[in-house]
Formats: sequence, C-alpha cells, structure tokens
Amino acid sequence: MDGLGDVLEVASGTGLFTIAITPRVGRLVATDFAEAMVERTRARVEAAGLPNVCCETADLGALPYEDGAFDAVVAANVLHLVPDLGAALASLRRVLRTGGRLVAPTFCHEQTMLSRLVSRVLGPLARFPGQRHFSLDSLARAIEAAGFRVVKAQAIPGLLPIGFVVAEKA
Repeated sequence: MDGLGDVLEVASGTGLFTIAITPRVGRLVATDFAEAMVERTRARVEAAGLPNVCCETADLGALPYEDGAFDAVVAANVLHLVPDLGAALASLRRVLRTGGRLVAPTFCHEQTMLSRLVSRVLGPLARFPGQRHFSLDSLARAIEAAGFRVVKAQAIPGLLPIGFVVAEKA
C-alpha cells in the first residue's frame, strides 16, 4: 500500500489498522457502521496526531462515496460478518478506481482442523456474529466471483488463521 493516495477503510473498529496504514497513504477515510467505533477510531487518530485521516460513519453495503473515488479499500476482519457478501464486495468494487486494490485480511475459520474446532466450540460461547466461515481458498474465490483479480493470497497461521488477500479491480 505504500505510496497510495486515497484509501478507504471499512469496519475500522477501534482503529488498530487505521493507525498502522496511515503513514503509507496520502489520505485515509476510516469508516464503521457503529458510531461508537468511529468515536474510538477518531480518539486514537487524534491522540496520534494524524492529519491525513478522517473518520466517518458509513454502511459497507451502501457506501456514500462516488464511483472510483479510492485507490485502495481495506476491509480487515469484516467479510465473514456481513450478511450479504456479494452486495458488500460490489459496494467495495464500485468505490475503487480501475486498477485499485482491495486489501482483505479475514479470519479463516475453515483453514485447518484446529481452526474449525475452535470456531465451532468458542463461536457459540462468545456469541460470535459470523455469517460465514472461510478458508483461504473460499475467501479468494468469493472475491474473484465479485469481479476482482486476486494478486496475492496468503494464510497467516494462528489459532484462527488470517487469510490475507489483495485483489485488483479490473
């Protein structure tokens, strides 16, 4: 993501990714559906003194930005949560410029036997709001089915592995 101009982050949550990616971009619009999360991100951004970030409330499925407005979109740990994956990916694709990048690190509950077990045991206990369980392959296929070209797909090991996918809007 180095050297990118305009970047949209959806589902910014508490701003952990926001703080990490801000030094690498020209302008970052950090969004979340929940106003409480936007406020947490905003407080973190203000404490870090990051003038190139604005924080806004936005619905991932109905983003209020013009077509082709961003060089990249970061959707970290959210694709397994959205009720309508196709609509969410279409919304992300719409706001990207041609050649723009989608960066989508996503929990992959189906990646290993251990991650499947952990997900099935702890998910109900933690009231995990997931809508679907991905493996790296199923995540990449879903992104490709939405009209993206996957340029990188890597599994990051862990109790619940992360599928790190970077895709380009053709």
